[in-house]
Amino acid sequence: MKYLDTFSSFSVNDLGKARKFYEEILGLDVRDNPMGLLELHISENKTVMVYPKPDHQPASFTVFNFVVADIEQAVDDLIRQGVTFEQYKGAIDTDAKGISRSEHGPAIAWFKDPSGNILSVIQGQG
Repeated sequence: MKYLDTFSSFSVNDLGKARKFYEEILGLDVRDNPMGLLELHISENKTVMVYPKPDHQPASFTVFNFVVADIEQAVDDLIRQGVTFEQYKGAIDTDAKGISRSEHGPAIAWFKDPSGNILSVIQGQG
């Protein structure tokens, strides 16, 4: 089988709040889809679909990762926008800002969208 394309999607409980968050807080190119969905245009060839689901239950895992050149700057910028970063202790340990720094992988910080979906900013290799 040959696939023509792929895309990812996740649900939210309020498209209006999602639009505002992804467009105004995260600065993404958010467009309406003819089927009543939102399209998050990440780059020319990468689109993520966001669809309304009245009985939405956020996943217990990260649904969307943003690779950034400077995680410290990204976290600081998002905090200024009102984003609160998750704090974890145990198998995953975060610092006061919410950044996990592991010797086994890149630095990463998790936060939630208005529907409770878990997102992250992750330090890119560069």
